[in-house]
Amino acid sequence: MNAPLRDDVSPQRARIILFDLGNVVVDWKPVRLYRKIFGSDAAAEAFCNDVCTMAWHVEHDRGRTFAEGARQLKAVYPEYADEIDAWHGRWFEMFDGYEIGVPPLMTRLEEAGHPLYGLSNMSAEVWPEMRERFPMLKLLRDVVISGEEGLIKPDPAIYEISFRRTGASHPGDIFFIDDSLKNIEAAQTFGFRAHHFQGADGLEKALIEEGFL
Repeated sequence: MNAPLRDDVSPQRARIILFDLGNVVVDWKPVRLYRKIFGSDAAAEAFCNDVCTMAWHVEHDRGRTFAEGARQLKAVYPEYADEIDAWHGRWFEMFDGYEIGVPPLMTRLEEAGHPLYGLSNMSAEVWPEMRERFPMLKLLRDVVISGEEGLIKPDPAIYEISFRRTGASHPGDIFFIDDSLKNIEAAQTFGFRAHHFQGADGLEKALIEEGFL
């Protein structure tokens, strides 16, 4: 899918900010939970690399239920049934609050009146509680959750959905922030302005360059 065609010219600067959530706004690392369960970094990392992998988890982001994902994986690794169930059952133990320095930036942007939105690869099952656990997410006027759409980044179709939901008149109106380079590249191909998140300091600089701060 190509970026929507418009008769108007792409703006010099964006006017809407679109945040990824995991590892941009909130600090999410599955290995954090499994260090508690296995008692060692090496065992936790091995489990996340070999059993509960990102390739397995991304299907939850696409819309598969945690129960179905666990059922499929336990059929292959029955000896890890409890640890597999913990992926959903102890989901919030994978988090360590917000990404350092990002909430103050969000507050400044909100106070300045800039429209803030979200686009996240995330299971629809955990999203309602995520909003309650992390109140900064309520600053976002609307959030496109991949599990609700049955699409994941970097599929161009999910950028199209986000574009429509923000009400922007041109893709270049949107400044997208993500920690995944492939998602950034896809967003830029769609027509968004974008920043590859690698920390709050770099983000602040980019927001200043874009004229938001």
